[in-house]
Amino acid sequence: MIDRIQEHLEAIYGIRCELRVHENLVDGEAARALGAATRAREELLVLEDPATDSMEVALYLEPELIERVSSLTTVPASLDDGLGEFCEVAEGVSHFLYMAHCAGQDRQVSLLELEAQAEVDKFAICTFLRWGAGVADWAKHLTARLFHPAGYHPHLSVAERWRYEEANRLARTYAERLLPLIRAGHLDRLLSELRHGYRLGAEAKLAYFARSAA
Repeated sequence: MIDRIQEHLEAIYGIRCELRVHENLVDGEAARALGAATRAREELLVLEDPATDSMEVALYLEPELIERVSSLTTVPASLDDGLGEFCEVAEGVSHFLYMAHCAGQDRQVSLLELEAQAEVDKFAICTFLRWGAGVADWAKHLTARLFHPAGYHPHLSVAERWRYEEANRLARTYAERLLPLIRAGHLDRLLSELRHGYRLGAEAKLAYFARSAA
């Protein structure tokens, strides 16, 4: 399923990452050695070497999370059964791909940008995997499920909580702007819109996501 999520995101955004996420997973011990949070179920780990101007990227996913999602054949059929776990794994894959994409463009990425794109990616992949009859209602309810309201771990710092809340707000605003395209069944226009937003960087992306529907 991890490979399938990566392939779906690459297809949505018209990108290709030579690195395979499943080949860059690390276990809990390695993740902690690299500085991962002790309570994280999913975490992107980045190691930069200024001396060689290089960067290594790894992803930690809790084993139980991988096992649960590996049992799924596609996006969960309901908004409750397995959707949370699916989206957690999709978020990790999104982080990995977007970091690799930005590195390929030789540009830095902010944590807020990374989180906001991941929130959009969860909405996008779930919508496309359910494309067809009833997708408009699915996407509308999915928006409510993902973004209204969100819960946050109590151990987060003030700065971390603000970042997650802001990423959620930005993605919600953008997703609501996409709903008319989904309702009208405009697949090509939806893909074009998502790809445009994906390729924007830094403040331009955040400002673009924040725009309300006209």
